Amino acid sequence: MTDKIARLLVAGSASIHTWRFLSGIAPHVDELYLACNGEVPADKRPANLKGELRVDFSLKAWSSAGKLKRWIAEVKPDVVHVHQANSVAWHARRALAGSNIPMLLTAWGSDVLLLPEQNRLMRAMVRGNLKAAAAVTSDSLHMAAKIRELAGDCRIALLNYGIDALPPEPVVAAKKKQVLSCRLHKPLYRIDAILKGWAEVEASGRLGDWNLVVAASGSETDNLKRLAASLNLKRVEFAGFVDSATLGRLYAESRVFVSVPRSDATSISLLEAMGHGCLPLLSNLPANGEWAIDGLNGVIAEDVRRLGAQMLRVMEAASDDAALARVAETNRGLVAAKALHQANMAGFADLLRELAACKV
Repeated sequence: MTDKIARLLVAGSASIHTWRFLSGIAPHVDELYLACNGEVPADKRPANLKGELRVDFSLKAWSSAGKLKRWIAEVKPDVVHVHQANSVAWHARRALAGSNIPMLLTAWGSDVLLLPEQNRLMRAMVRGNLKAAAAVTSDSLHMAAKIRELAGDCRIALLNYGIDALPPEPVVAAKKKQVLSCRLHKPLYRIDAILKGWAEVEASGRLGDWNLVVAASGSETDNLKRLAASLNLKRVEFAGFVDSATLGRLYAESRVFVSVPRSDATSISLLEAMGHGCLPLLSNLPANGEWAIDGLNGVIAEDVRRLGAQMLRVMEAASDDAALARVAETNRGLVAAKALHQANMAGFADLLRELAACKV
């Protein structure tokens, strides 16, 4: 299928994920429209983005659905593609009530894995959002199973945003003896557990020529820096929020990537790290198990509260250039086959065209 979608209206929150989707889907669409709670950065704005509507997606903004409904009536899109099964989708499905315009819903991990567990109201909202969609996309089998559990017999497509391109083949021998953490500094991502595990590494007296780089930032950054100081850590660098080029360099020069959130779907950070030839150390989550098998192409930490031993294990494994090169070859092959942005955006476009063709 090569025909472009005539008019696509995207509804999503202001985030890098929404901007990446817009840039990726733009070549497959004649006219793009965006309902969002923030402005697209100038360097992320597709040339065929023809109109924007500023929308308050909070649950208290009862009038947002009516505002969005009126705009949809003006734009007359072939499909509305909603990003996140939370309050964004709640407003969008109310705006589309009684319409013949199909809604594609792309769920993010927290929408399905965490939000329904908060209370019955949130569970009912997420279930209603999923059931209202003509199709739902999930980036992992685990999340797809949760969607099925919540919404029953709905159409689910497995698609992820992927990484922009497969990085150059890593020069393993040139990599530093370095562990990289680059998830956001929020409680969900448990960066504090990584620092406590690193304290065990430093106390062990082993692998003294390794260091830990903690990139990114967030609400917990100051607390994490205080924790590192209280633990008297000597070989930790807080790199702060870095641009994509700097992050690419950090991946390329690191041997180990560590990410231990308490809940997650397919992480773009994991895919990027695998593409750059890092050996991943991950929390024991079903979605991680779809990409890494313990002892084969990654290490799975069974107990994040005692992370130090697993960090030492993965660092020792990654110290062997030949072994790390074999892991890098396996992981890069997985990323090339399943997680490249352009190919996966073509998959989204195929699904959107199919839904548009079914509009009656």
